[in-house]
Amino acid sequence: MQTRIKKIIQSMNLEEKVAQLCCVERNLLLEGGCFSKEKAEHYLKNGAGHISPILRDFPAEQGVKIANEIQKILKEKTRLKIPVIIHDECLHGCMAQGSTSFPQSIALASSWDPEMLYRIAVVIGKETRSRGIQQALSPTINLVRDVRHGRVEETYGEDPYLTSLLAVSFIKGIQTEKVIATPKHFAADFAGDGGRDSSATFFSEKTLRETFFPAFQASVQQAKALSLMAAYNSINGVPSSASKWLLTDVLRKEWGFNGFVVSDYGSVSGLYRSHGVANSLAEAAKLALESGVEIELPGACCYPELISLVRQGKVREEIIDQAVERVLAGKFWLGLFENPFADVEKAVRLCNCDEHRHLSYQAALRSVVLLKNKGILPLSRNISSLAVIGPNADEIRLGGYSASGMRVVTVLEGIKNKTGKTTRLYFAEGCKVNDFSRSGFSKAVSAAAKTEVAILVMGSSAETEGENRDRCNLNLPGVQEELIKSVAATGTPVVVVLINGTAVTMKGWIDEVEAVVEAWYPGQEGGNAIASILFGEYNPSGKLPITFPGYTGQCPLYYNHLPCVRSLDYVEVRGKQPLFPFGYGLSYTRFIYHQLKISPEILTGERKLKVTVQVENAGAYEGDEVVQLYLRDVFSRVARPVLELKRFQKVHLKPGEKTTVEFSLERQDLSFLDEKLETTVEPGIFKILVGGSSAEGLQGMFELK
Repeated sequence: MQTRIKKIIQSMNLEEKVAQLCCVERNLLLEGGCFSKEKAEHYLKNGAGHISPILRDFPAEQGVKIANEIQKILKEKTRLKIPVIIHDECLHGCMAQGSTSFPQSIALASSWDPEMLYRIAVVIGKETRSRGIQQALSPTINLVRDVRHGRVEETYGEDPYLTSLLAVSFIKGIQTEKVIATPKHFAADFAGDGGRDSSATFFSEKTLRETFFPAFQASVQQAKALSLMAAYNSINGVPSSASKWLLTDVLRKEWGFNGFVVSDYGSVSGLYRSHGVANSLAEAAKLALESGVEIELPGACCYPELISLVRQGKVREEIIDQAVERVLAGKFWLGLFENPFADVEKAVRLCNCDEHRHLSYQAALRSVVLLKNKGILPLSRNISSLAVIGPNADEIRLGGYSASGMRVVTVLEGIKNKTGKTTRLYFAEGCKVNDFSRSGFSKAVSAAAKTEVAILVMGSSAETEGENRDRCNLNLPGVQEELIKSVAATGTPVVVVLINGTAVTMKGWIDEVEAVVEAWYPGQEGGNAIASILFGEYNPSGKLPITFPGYTGQCPLYYNHLPCVRSLDYVEVRGKQPLFPFGYGLSYTRFIYHQLKISPEILTGERKLKVTVQVENAGAYEGDEVVQLYLRDVFSRVARPVLELKRFQKVHLKPGEKTTVEFSLERQDLSFLDEKLETTVEPGIFKILVGGSSAEGLQGMFELK
């Protein structure tokens, strides 16, 4: 392959080389919303590295035909016949019309099930590649440090270990199907002051390496990601898209990354237009390329300037050649030189097929987190009357970067599918997600007053969270809280189901309801899955991948913080801070932990630490429990987190059944970076916590010598 690549590069002129580092913006190839062969022949005359999501708005059959026509033009109408990569977003399903929509990323993280995520990613890869799309600008593996951030829904939560495992599963799964994964946004994005998207961040190198880098490092070294996206943000004043330290020294020289880096959309021009570290688009191109960004997305704004920069002697052509080599290597890995075409029949057969929809349903079941239950759930399917109320009860809410054009089951429809013929079902919207009209309150209150139970389906929408929609108030938007309290005032028991993508503060109403179900954005089968849980066909097993604060003013709030000489609380909130802690989630049954054993109690040499615990289902329902193991280094010469997730395991138990769960820890699990940024393992006392969340469980200790 390398020999072929070098021969191709030797035969290329400068314009053709630079074209491989550019992305053709999709609208350039469309005329009135339809694909234009004439425009494609014009804009692709020198070839192209990428094309932005041109197939997104077309059903599978039409999309494949367009993809094939594009590749045919490149094969027949260009001198070098180099195929192009078409990319799209695949966060929780390919965004092209009619693809299967799985639960949003934060929901999938709540399953704590890397194996399931791998299967989902394989399906996403199958559907994506079948449509003629070869690169996924996914997964989003930025850590959540402040739940006010609008894009929490796209992430796997606040923990480096959990995020790393899920990232590896997604990347391995989708790349199994010959779709290039693009973990993003490198690095420390989503972590700016105030929870604001892509804003400046200020972190020590130690914090970057211990907290924000691990998921990316695992993506490169374990999952072998073939691409990576540079972030919009700046770190300590240096934009990530112009950081040679990040994109070359760390990514390539330390971690051994051998794929190609793409810019975030407009992050190269942002070096000039936003960050002000370049005085022209040409200088922005030079900065980004020499730092390690091979391809500019989503259009050729800056990189065409490289042609004149090379001719002026301001950029060495060898750097261009190196970048082109990396891009071509990706195309060879994809098999595009052998066969760049997709199969219409295969795409139609695969996309949103019954098998894939069923997997979406299973994923939604495992992603739901039961936050509160005073015994009202599960409901009887033969309940005499039921009110379904709320702005998200009969609306399609899939979350950001979702496909369109497929069958979606709303919560109301799912409940209708589960209730018996004798159940009287009343529906009232009550209010909108984010306006202040109370005109629907009376109908909602009336419906609740004449039923046994009221299910209120509340939450957010694309209007109130998502990209460029950060929050300064985590209460339910609009008048939703008032609606909850008005319905609860009827005396009818209330179950609140949340459809949303980040933490919700609930202090104003949680004491007035009987149950709270966090369903996130649950995918196209979400309505059926939620109903299955409400009526006891499935016992919820999801666990929170983020911390829920009681009040917005507590943000940022996360479990694995460093110790402090002061009490980490507030005048208004003394003691325990989270409303719901990381790792928390209830079940319809009750799990009891017994007999924590740590062996040996004094660890020496290269021996592994064995930790066992007995878990018992002491309730009346069979169910799954996520057994979590946390570690604390009690004394060390640099401050260490008060708690760190190190292992977890999901077990399924029938009523009365017991099982012994075993974990093994190695010396590297006890290591940290010292003040010289050297990995060290320090003798001393360590605490172990094993339980159903980061806030409770059995505790033990061992000594490392």
